[in-house]
Amino acid sequence: MTENIAIITGANKGIGFEIARGLANKGLTVLVGARSEERGEAAAARIREEGLDARFLHLDVTDEDVVAAAAKRVETEFGRLDVLVNNAGIALADGDWNTSELTVATARKVFETNVLGVVSVTNAFLPLIRKAEAGRIVNVSSEVGSLGFMTDPANPFAALQGGAYGASKSALNMLTVSWAKELAPTGIRINAMTPGYTATDLNDNQGTRRPEDAAVAAVNLALIGEDGPNGGFFQEGVEYFEDTVVPW
Repeated sequence: MTENIAIITGANKGIGFEIARGLANKGLTVLVGARSEERGEAAAARIREEGLDARFLHLDVTDEDVVAAAAKRVETEFGRLDVLVNNAGIALADGDWNTSELTVATARKVFETNVLGVVSVTNAFLPLIRKAEAGRIVNVSSEVGSLGFMTDPANPFAALQGGAYGASKSALNMLTVSWAKELAPTGIRINAMTPGYTATDLNDNQGTRRPEDAAVAAVNLALIGEDGPNGGFFQEGVEYFEDTVVPW
C-alpha cells in the first residue's frame, strides 16, 4: 500500500479507468469503484499488471447501503481517504433529445446518478477525507453543464440542448461551489472539471478526445497543493476553450 488513498467512482472503464490509472502512476493506492465485481476486479487487475497498486471497491452510487458499506470498508482498511473523484455518470434522453420530450422518469434517473449519487458518496466519505492531511475532491462535470458555454453562439455545441444530462451537470457545478465554501476552512479542496468531447460509452464512442487525455485534468486537480484552486471549473487540452478555466 502506498501513502495516499484514492477512490474513483465508475472506474472500470473509460475516463474513470484512466483517472484511476493516472493516479496509480503518481504513486497512489487507487480503489476502483464499480457496480460490477467482475468488471471492477478486471479493471483493477489491468492496473496492477503495470506494477501499480489498485483494488476493486464495490460502489453503486445510487444505493446508499452500498455506499455506506464501502465507506466502512475504507475506514477499516485505511482509516482515511486522501482523494475522491466523482466520475460515475450517465446520459439518457427521450425522443430526439428535445427538452420538450424529456420524461420525468428519464430526468429522475439521470439526476439519481449524476447529482444525488455524488451527494451520497461525497458526504459518506467526507469524515474520512477530513482525516487526510490534504483531502482532495474532484467532480467530473461537463461543458454541457456550463450556462456560459451553452449560451455562447460561438461555441461548437451552440445548437445542442443539454437536456437532463446538462441540467444535472449544472447542478453538480453548484454543489461543487457549495462544498468548496463550506470546506475551505478545513484545507480540503474540491473542484469540477470537464473532460471535453471524449470517446466513451456515454456517447457511443463518437467523441474526438481519448480517455487518457481527458483524464489529465482530473488527475492534476486531485494532486494540487495548499495553494491550489478551490471551487473552480477546469479543463486541460480541450481545443475549443482558450483557457483552462471553464465558464460557469
